[in-house]
Amino acid sequence: MAGMFSTKGRYALRIMSDLATHPGWVSLGDVSKRQGISRKYLEQVVSLLHRAKLVESARGKGGGYRLTRRPEEYTLGQILRAAEGSLAPVACLDCTNDEICPQVTTCLTVGMWRDLGAMTAEFLDSRTLADITRPQSEGD
Repeated sequence: MAGMFSTKGRYALRIMSDLATHPGWVSLGDVSKRQGISRKYLEQVVSLLHRAKLVESARGKGGGYRLTRRPEEYTLGQILRAAEGSLAPVACLDCTNDEICPQVTTCLTVGMWRDLGAMTAEFLDSRTLADITRPQSEGD
């Protein structure tokens, strides 16, 4: 089964985690090396984060990207929504989807998918970037 989130969402979390653990201006080349993600793809993902004002950029020597606020002030849900557009577990619940399923009003499974989406959003909105960047202790 394919995952619920695309590589854009997963990489967005990795980029943001990298920036959170490397304060100051960080070049995409450095992020690319540390994360093992192509620079070209990083540019696409970071542009989504920049558009959502989750990161800021500076050109020139010593420039790069950095967080616009403290890691504790970002929820994982915000980051994933910036990259994915939606946290809907299935396309028929994605309000950005132009092609709504004609069965959505009679589908017996739509309620379950709606509940899963709500649980997922609640979980991701209760966790912060700081939560995933601080060292994990045994048993976490």
